[in-house]
Amino acid sequence: MNKLLLIIQREYFSRVKKKSFILMTILGPLLMAGVLIVPVWLAMRDKTDHQVLVLDHSGLFIEKLTNTSQIKFTYGAESIASAKLKLKDGPFDLIMEIKGDALNDEKTTPVLYYKKQPGISTEQYITNQMENILFDYRLQGDSIDIRKIDKARRQVQLLTLKVTENGTDEKTNTEVNMAIGFGCAIAIYFMIFLYGSQVMRGVIEEKSNRIVEVIISSVKPFQLMLGKILGVALVGLTQFILWIILTLVLQTAITKFLFKDEIADKVKQNSQIEKVMKNDLTADITTLEKVETPNEAIALFNDLDKVNFSQIIICFAFFFLFGYLLYAALFAAIGSAVDNEADTQQFILPVTIPLILSFIIAQNIIKDPDSSMAQFFSIFPLTSPIVMMVRLPFGVPMWELLLSMFMLIIGFLFFTWLAGKIYRTGILMYGKKTTWKELGKWLFYKG
Repeated sequence: MNKLLLIIQREYFSRVKKKSFILMTILGPLLMAGVLIVPVWLAMRDKTDHQVLVLDHSGLFIEKLTNTSQIKFTYGAESIASAKLKLKDGPFDLIMEIKGDALNDEKTTPVLYYKKQPGISTEQYITNQMENILFDYRLQGDSIDIRKIDKARRQVQLLTLKVTENGTDEKTNTEVNMAIGFGCAIAIYFMIFLYGSQVMRGVIEEKSNRIVEVIISSVKPFQLMLGKILGVALVGLTQFILWIILTLVLQTAITKFLFKDEIADKVKQNSQIEKVMKNDLTADITTLEKVETPNEAIALFNDLDKVNFSQIIICFAFFFLFGYLLYAALFAAIGSAVDNEADTQQFILPVTIPLILSFIIAQNIIKDPDSSMAQFFSIFPLTSPIVMMVRLPFGVPMWELLLSMFMLIIGFLFFTWLAGKIYRTGILMYGKKTTWKELGKWLFYKG
């Protein structure tokens, strides 16, 4: 046991003292906080306004196109040549020319001139507006009452409510759950590869430098392999804990700085709703203050508040740790079977196939998180670290979660035992290309 602890200590401190570890520990939270916050902030702030000059030779669309907060339509009658001068010098940044026979054309093709490329959402909005106007004109031509059709049209907005075990309703957001699940799965995928490959490279380096021959004279091969795996696992766990702490600190600080107006509006809105819900006689519902924050921003904050982050963080730590231990044992076995890193390619692919398969399966899990396929692969040890993390935000029965954890521990013990049989033989093999047939023989060597 003392020898195993010495190996773990050596592997741990030799890595945490490296500049690369310190640098990644600092940069990791910055990157994660940036990935979580900056896209949302940019999406809310970076909305380009477009001034569109419409040259409608058909006369069908004049004063018919609806303005939005980002797209403003102005109608003109000049030639396209003179209009382009306004595009060059301002104030317009888009010119749309519509030919005269737009109503009779089977496929209307307006021309959009621009100085800077408009976004796909702008183009789609203009196209939808024109299609709706042409639709109404053609219905009028067939003597169909448009008002009846407009009255018959109804928008449907699906509200998803999860019924909890105590019978209460809980609002859910599929997009938020999907983003959290995939984010955790991708993080586990990269961390397994990052730390697993460190174990493999460490084994190859010691083997090629013949250091391992000296070490093996003092400890058993299995102890050496297990010590390397656990030592690097502690490095990953240390970095993970530091990342969580620093990310939460940074995210809180950055969120309060970037979204201070949104948070203030959210608190104000919630307090007003709370007063009304409590039937506070002093609160007059007609005097509720108007909040300026977009509804989608407040809805996003409310949806994030409902996510059980404590459960996700605990499960993430567990599935990362034991997922890494399982795959690190296989990476260590690969490192012991080859003399240099170039020879590892033939063995790495079969090991990584379950991880790649997990992401393919994850796309179907989003469609049906409780399907038989989702349940099986979230329990199967080689795929459960990724598949279970994708399912978890959608809600997983406790018995399935515990069974998945139990099977992952059993899988780790089995594959570590299997990898140890390969490691004890391969670590002292030099100058020979190892084949799958050779690996099979090593599994049955005794002694």
